[in-house]
Amino acid sequence: MPVIAVLGAQWGDEGKAKIIDALAEQAGAIIRSQGGCNAGHTVVHQGETYKFHHLPSGLLYPGKLCVMGPGTVIHPEVLQKELEAVAARGLDLSALKISERAHITMPYHLWQEERQEYALSAHKIGTTGKGIGPTYMDKVGRLGIRVSDLFEDDDTLRAQLERISTVKQAFYGSQVPELLKNVDDLLALCRQYQPLFAPYVADTSELLQALLEAKPDALVLFEGAQGAMLDVDYGTYPFVTSSNTTIGGVCVGSGLPPKMLTHTMGVMKAYLTRVGNGPFPTELFDEIGDFLADKGREFGTTTGRKRRCGWFDAVQARYSAQINGLDSIALNKLDVLTGLDEINICVGYRHRKTHAVIERFPTRLGLLADCEPVYQTLPGWDPSLDLTKVRRFEDLPQEAQQLLRAIEQSVGVPVSVISVGPDRAETILHEAPLPMAFA
Repeated sequence: MPVIAVLGAQWGDEGKAKIIDALAEQAGAIIRSQGGCNAGHTVVHQGETYKFHHLPSGLLYPGKLCVMGPGTVIHPEVLQKELEAVAARGLDLSALKISERAHITMPYHLWQEERQEYALSAHKIGTTGKGIGPTYMDKVGRLGIRVSDLFEDDDTLRAQLERISTVKQAFYGSQVPELLKNVDDLLALCRQYQPLFAPYVADTSELLQALLEAKPDALVLFEGAQGAMLDVDYGTYPFVTSSNTTIGGVCVGSGLPPKMLTHTMGVMKAYLTRVGNGPFPTELFDEIGDFLADKGREFGTTTGRKRRCGWFDAVQARYSAQINGLDSIALNKLDVLTGLDEINICVGYRHRKTHAVIERFPTRLGLLADCEPVYQTLPGWDPSLDLTKVRRFEDLPQEAQQLLRAIEQSVGVPVSVISVGPDRAETILHEAPLPMAFA
């Protein structure tokens, strides 16, 4: 019973969707276990480009069980638009299931996030503004609204809404949005959301257990959102998302126990990017950074913001491999490096004041911000070579093979999949955990 988790191993935007798409064709179930509509996946499938925010990209394959798990938070208006968009393109939604335990992003959550970012001013986090953080805050604070609450009787739901209204008004005073002042309006909004969820709501943990019992050989695929360095516990806090993007979030956010996981694949780029604020030791502010951004088309799926670009950071990658227990790496965008005379890998940090070399990823952001990268410099390859045509590791230029081996050695995890272009077919399998449908 293969159960594979495909996780972002950097700061998100690593290109997870391409890897997930290839595995999803063989999967019996594809699961989103955390995150909200701030998680953008771009998939090129049969010549068409799809952009998913809430929905699992497994919907591209009819009949696959596609789950939005208990750990996700759902913005109803965004979900409705996305459902309408994919239905208009002929995708089958009958296999979509939304956990009754998932939480709802309410309009006032967007107001809270906007207010917080405004108050922080120059010190703001740089969020997507989708209300994700406040939704998780209310979840942990026991003031959330779950999908199951939408199906409660009026008296039960009203009691929950009155609790929320009372606490929010006490906290924000006269500045609280009008919606939170009137429980009747909150109740009416919840009743408006109910038919949107009705065709899809289920106890998804029970569904997955039933699938595994009925089809013990079925591949179960976890579709990670964001990246390890945005994990609320293990990322560059406070410049993180509000959920667990690392391997622990897979189990908590799905209902499957850890013993069922058989392989964890970390998706990385051959360089490094991030959106939002926070320390980024290998960030490039020169023409090479612009080269990577332009050639790699580094603009966020959800935000459209230009991503910050830098060299591959093996210190960060080792840390990510450790906390996720990575079994293999899927390395994306190797082709983007074509045209560079030299390619750097960060193999350590040097503290600017003490000059001490640091080989472990620091917990303290102040320390991380005071570090500069120590690089291993490798040669680039012939810029006339078209890597998008290569399908075997042995056919890559020697310099590219040297780079990949250096990454494996520095990170301590084998590279099993190498992406040399955006198309699914533009992929090299190199000791992959199972056959993947790159065709």
